Amino acid sequence: MTSAIRDAALSRRAEIETRYPRLVRPSPHRRAVAGVLVVLLAGLAIFGLNRIGFSFTRLLDGFDRLGLVIGLMISPTPGPMLTTYLGGLVETIAIAFLGTLTAAVLGFPLSLLAAKNIIANRVVHFLARRSLDTLRGVETLIWALIFINVVGLGPFAGILAIAISDTGSFGKLFSEAIEASDRKPVEGVRSAGGSTLHGIWFGILPQVFPVLASQVLYYFESNTRSATIIGIVGAGGIGLYLANEIQQAEWPRVAFLILMILVTVAIIDFVSAKLRFAIIGKKRLAY
Repeated sequence: MTSAIRDAALSRRAEIETRYPRLVRPSPHRRAVAGVLVVLLAGLAIFGLNRIGFSFTRLLDGFDRLGLVIGLMISPTPGPMLTTYLGGLVETIAIAFLGTLTAAVLGFPLSLLAAKNIIANRVVHFLARRSLDTLRGVETLIWALIFINVVGLGPFAGILAIAISDTGSFGKLFSEAIEASDRKPVEGVRSAGGSTLHGIWFGILPQVFPVLASQVLYYFESNTRSATIIGIVGAGGIGLYLANEIQQAEWPRVAFLILMILVTVAIIDFVSAKLRFAIIGKKRLAY
């Protein structure tokens, strides 16, 4: 029995080698190219490590200090700041929610301009794509620093930073989902006398809505963490308190704030997963 299995495997391998000789036995040229790429990547990694001054001694010393900090964080406590921290956490969630919602509302019409199956004009398509690239090409933290100087310190700057950055991301993701949609429902709507807008609303949107909703929910979860980071530079939320406690070396309070953030993100992830499954389930029942 074992011999028969081995013979069958060898026969199958010989068949694969016959059908796909380039995959099984790459040509010397392809092997040389692969070898050159490996050498270049290894050289680039070594150059980068040398450029940044990488040292195993510094790394080990850093692990020692990290262990000391973790030891100081073992007993997390909010002290007398629990109410203040809860207010900052609610503000962080509000920043993430409003920023994500605004980005989704702005990103959807821009995604229609960037989708090839909606806008056939190459100039409009090119400008829309490059505009979205520009918006998402700037990190949310940089947008936060810009808007702090425009509208001042506080959560409003954080909302604007998340909204602008995610508008570019949503525009790209939404447009790709729209381009991957089936054209038959749109043609059916148009053949029944519907306009282009009707084709989008009744033909494309029902197909892509579960995907869009899933992306928005994921970004809301991710932006909860981003709102914490931009809060450190003055854009509101719990990040401001976290930065202050780190500067004052109040490590038990730092640990408590980190636990608050982790629990919040876990709850948002749980609720988002339930909502995604509910939306996808309704979509399947509709078909």
